[in-house]
Amino acid sequence: MSDPAHPEPRRLDAWQLAIRVVAMPADTNAYGDIFGGWIMSQADVAGSTIAIEAAQGRVATVAVKEFRFLTPVLVGDLTELHARMLAIGNTSISVEVDVWAQGEPDPKSRRQVAHAVFVYVAVDAQGRPRTIPRPPPLAD
Repeated sequence: MSDPAHPEPRRLDAWQLAIRVVAMPADTNAYGDIFGGWIMSQADVAGSTIAIEAAQGRVATVAVKEFRFLTPVLVGDLTELHARMLAIGNTSISVEVDVWAQGEPDPKSRRQVAHAVFVYVAVDAQGRPRTIPRPPPLAD
C-alpha cells in the first residue's frame, strides 16, 4: 500500500488526465469553431499541472516547441487534455499534451484534436529560475 506522505515518483512517460472542460460558445472564432487560442491556453494549463507537481512549486512557460491542430473543436464538445513529462532538467521540464474532444453524449465521436510540447522553467518568488528538487535516493 502506498504512503501518501511519500508518494511514488511519477514515471516520465506516464500519461495523466490533466483537465476536462466543455467548449462553450464564448470560445468560438468567426466561423463558429472553438478558437485555437482557447485550445492552446487549456493545453498550457494542462501541461503546467504536470510541471508544477514535478518542480514542487511555481513554473513559467518558456517555450512551445510544437503545437499541431488536427481537427476542429466544436461548441459543446467535452475536451480532455492528457499530459506527460518528457524530460526533467536542472531547472526545466518538458511536457507533452494531447487534446481530445467528444460530442456529448456520443462517446463514438471521440477524436484527437491537438498535440503540443511545452517547456516550463521552475521559478522562485521573484520569477528567477531555480533548481528542481530531486527526491532522495531509495534506501536498500
